[in-house]
Amino acid sequence: GRQSVQDEERSGRPSLISDDRVELVRQCLMENRRFTITELSSHFPQISRSLLHEIVTKHLLFKKVCARWVPKNLTPEHKMQRLGAALTFLQRYHDDGDEFLDRIVTGDETWISHFTPETKQQSMHWRHSGSPVRTKFKQTLSVRKVMCTVFWDRKGILLIDFLPRGETVNADRYCETLRKLRSAIQNKRRGMLTAGVVLLHDNARPHTARRTAAVLTEFGWELFDHPPYSPDLAPSDFHVFLHLKKFLSSGERFGNDEELKTSVTRWFHSQAAEFYDRGIQKLISRYDKCLNSDG
Repeated sequence: GRQSVQDEERSGRPSLISDDRVELVRQCLMENRRFTITELSSHFPQISRSLLHEIVTKHLLFKKVCARWVPKNLTPEHKMQRLGAALTFLQRYHDDGDEFLDRIVTGDETWISHFTPETKQQSMHWRHSGSPVRTKFKQTLSVRKVMCTVFWDRKGILLIDFLPRGETVNADRYCETLRKLRSAIQNKRRGMLTAGVVLLHDNARPHTARRTAAVLTEFGWELFDHPPYSPDLAPSDFHVFLHLKKFLSSGERFGNDEELKTSVTRWFHSQAAEFYDRGIQKLISRYDKCLNSDG
């Protein structure tokens, strides 16, 4: 006359999982969070590894995860500098609005390789759970590469400068690039030099050298303070170069430097003004986020 196919309750082997043992395992884990289940079993020989795993994961709700990788551990001083920069930027934007954004000129240097492999994220695709596993061979950047310096504002590209092979970006070279930038602003942005340029670049050594500071003083440009170890607040890093590297990772191989330079220059000029304006506008939300997270 039974109608249920489920197991009925019955007396069996008593469970080894008790509140006292769960508490002992918890205390052991709190002393050393790097314990493996094998190492933990040496402290509890009367409990099997599978049962220990059940206690840790189902009763204590622990799971083992790696620490988050960050490129730099910011010191309190670094955080204060980031807070100061965020406060200054947001106050200037509150007082001057879009006029302040119109005056910002930003730029940076980056290496561009003759071959940039497709990223793992770009190779993602939709698949069923039963689909065969797709493999991807790890590829490296091409050894042949060119240093590219780019300056831009919210309206578009101002200057693209490629470093000749065998040269390095030092203070003299960067000052020469800044003089080219001043000529480009004079030709492409009428009235901008009169209104005043706010230069936003990172604190690399050529950017903070005395000769560079002297040239900026000669130009009468305002230098906006960029906090150290803050690529998240550098528009070239989080916006322009990010999209440039995605374009270059299409799998195309360039035969020589001139082909690479032509392709990169064409890509920069093909972007609409709205693309560059979006990169400058992102500074508002990013500085606001930096302020709200205490640097």
